[in-house]
Amino acid sequence: MTRRMALVPFLLLMGVVILSFIHPSIPKAVFSGPEISGADTAWMLASTALVMIMTPGLAFFYGGMVNKKNVISTMLQSFICMSVITILWIVIGFSFAFGDSIGGIIGNPKTFFMMDNALERAPWKLAPTIPLVLFAIYQLKFAIITPALITGAFAERIKFTSYVFFICLFSLFIYCPLAHATWHPDGILYKLGVLDFAGGTVVHMSAGWAALACAIYLKKRREPSHQPARITYVMLGTGLLWFGWFGFNAGSAFGASPLAVTALATTTCASASAAFAWVIFDAIRGRKPSAMGTCIGAVVGLVAITPAAGFVSIPHSLTIGIVSSLVSNLMVEWRTRTNIDDTLDVFPCHGIGGISGIILTGIFASQAVNPGNTTGNGLFFGETHLFFVHMIALVGVSIFAFGGTFVLLKLTDLITPLRVSADEELEGLDLSQHGEKL
Repeated sequence: MTRRMALVPFLLLMGVVILSFIHPSIPKAVFSGPEISGADTAWMLASTALVMIMTPGLAFFYGGMVNKKNVISTMLQSFICMSVITILWIVIGFSFAFGDSIGGIIGNPKTFFMMDNALERAPWKLAPTIPLVLFAIYQLKFAIITPALITGAFAERIKFTSYVFFICLFSLFIYCPLAHATWHPDGILYKLGVLDFAGGTVVHMSAGWAALACAIYLKKRREPSHQPARITYVMLGTGLLWFGWFGFNAGSAFGASPLAVTALATTTCASASAAFAWVIFDAIRGRKPSAMGTCIGAVVGLVAITPAAGFVSIPHSLTIGIVSSLVSNLMVEWRTRTNIDDTLDVFPCHGIGGISGIILTGIFASQAVNPGNTTGNGLFFGETHLFFVHMIALVGVSIFAFGGTFVLLKLTDLITPLRVSADEELEGLDLSQHGEKL
């Protein structure tokens, strides 16, 4: 990053410092009403930490798959989200996602601007037993990992400074509106009856469609084939992701409750069945069982169960894992026959995994599992309303995430070119962008 290019973000940081003096957010008294549960608060503190560890896990997962000369740059693209998105979320992102609704599409930026007086406010209405700030920081971890997921699609060819600018735009204008529409009581998808327990649409479909848009817009790498740098990194990353996903899904119950237990169990089972299904499907086609395939299958299962975790039974979670694994495996195979250079197959795994999950939630969701589901039972139980609601949401979210990302890519490219030069790409992004090497 040149001195001139660093000047703009430096000025923005100074602006944040000034805002912190204007809006110091010093509470008159920390909210401690009788509805706050110590057990629920403790579980959500742990869940927040679990979701946070997923982003470093993703860094290892992606970093192990790329060329050796791009490992550091790929991992840093995940790590920098933990810094940049946190600042953005505190200043305005949380308000955009969970502020007072404007048309069911976006939140009022004034509602929680700079988290002003957040400590003394009453809890979020859908998480009434934990402090509002804990809910906000828990949701922050989702906002962090979503743009990080996209990075696998354009690995090895994007300029770091342009990437940082793009993820800010994506977070504000794609992620936050989807989070508001899906998880805010006044959001249009929430009112429609969409069931997304932990982010199948908000996180995985949005990241998957954005990844496809990025792969198409940025075009192919100059050296499209590569050898994974460290498969052991991939296995370590998978372990961290699987571990953290218990906070991702079970934490979305917002308390230490039987619903959290259900989500934890379905998450375990879906990931296990998906990992094994991937290996078996590869073996049927004459391939050797691989560590890479096992890890990818496990993550696909985690992605697919995310929207369904608190709405389906344990046996159905096994089916969700198996079906999503087979579909994503076939999509990866199809993608290799196209000119789309989705470097680490983000769309076939996260995009298609999220799509599979939202469809299968519409099939297997049961009010017996979660009485809070007021939309109805899934197609498996003879009801059609929930399934058709999810089909409508699937189409709407897909168009919004894919089309919106294309617009943001074009805008970013006009302001600061997205792709590194041919020489920088051949040298590797670790050296050309960061002056470091593995």
